[in-house]
Amino acid sequence: MTKIVYEIVEHDGGWAYRLDDVFSETYATKDLATAAAEDVAARQQLSGESETIQYQDEDGAWHEEDVSGDNRPQVEVKEGSD
Repeated sequence: MTKIVYEIVEHDGGWAYRLDDVFSETYATKDLATAAAEDVAARQQLSGESETIQYQDEDGAWHEEDVSGDNRPQVEVKEGSD
């Protein structure tokens, strides 16, 4: 199962949540950034419809596969170490 971790970090004079090296918008307080991250995390858990997807791998080869709309990642919101 895929795991997604949103980290709450100081950013641009305020607070943001970060996934890998991508930051959200900046929030005035840590509590606001945490609430926004928890909202995003909750929406990650919503099921969708099953679909066929196409993607290109790192070697440039294209793949097609059917994916289940109820295969959702494990999601965590935590205070960052920055």
